[in-house]
Amino acid sequence: MQLLIKNELGTDDKLYKPDFSSKSGRELLAFYLQTKFKQIFLFDKKQETPIINNINSEFINRFTKRIINNPTKRLLIGVTGESASGKSTICHEIKNVIEQLAMPVTVLSTDNYFNDISTLINKYGSFDNLRDNGYDVDAPTSFQLDILRSDLEDLSDGLDVKAPMYLPNGTGVSMPKAIDVPSQKIIVVEGIATMYETVKDVFDIKIYVETENELRKSRFMNRAVEERNQSEENALKHWNYIAQAGERYVKPFRKEADLVINGNSDLKYFAQMLEYIHEITQFQG
Repeated sequence: MQLLIKNELGTDDKLYKPDFSSKSGRELLAFYLQTKFKQIFLFDKKQETPIINNINSEFINRFTKRIINNPTKRLLIGVTGESASGKSTICHEIKNVIEQLAMPVTVLSTDNYFNDISTLINKYGSFDNLRDNGYDVDAPTSFQLDILRSDLEDLSDGLDVKAPMYLPNGTGVSMPKAIDVPSQKIIVVEGIATMYETVKDVFDIKIYVETENELRKSRFMNRAVEERNQSEENALKHWNYIAQAGERYVKPFRKEADLVINGNSDLKYFAQMLEYIHEITQFQG
């Protein structure tokens, strides 16, 4: 991948931006981008540990048309995956690389859109008791999806929003309009709700992060016991819940993702791929 970047930087054969108002100009640019993206995917496929596990057959054509026909519109990237799959890590790497390339980026978590369940937690005494009595925290009905959809549409149109903030302290409190979210050129949204039915079509790129169950379980248990001071018994109980919820609510959307990413991939290599995509989408003129 580093060789591809060097070749792109060193070549004098740069593509000058065609006239977007002409059909021939748009078709030329679409062909160029499609060729370059296919080059990336073929290169990755030959690696010992590829980053890309699967590509939607319609993605390259649809994405290049989106860049050409709506070049000034904000780019929304949705990243989902089962719990402890590595989606937050991938998102932060995307953000870091984009910032290094001096491009404005916003990262938003759909976890902020959980419903306020403070009354239910007070009734049952704790979040764990509420969960054990059947509350399905990962179900689509447990999110403020109407507000999430509205906020994403506004961000896509270049409007700043004030997102809710769900407090991760066990109280179940959700504070409305508590987070200032600027509409930057690139907006990365992560969380299990990004591919739920009422919001998934807003995204220009839909990424599903996929990781082996045993590795996910190890990550989850370590985080719960060491970072959140949960007992191993309760952490295991919660793992069993989220594993079942992931199978029910998240995994079915894998087949609809544009890109299925290996959640245990080399982040340095992943960063290089992002850098190369940046290089091939920068045109002179």
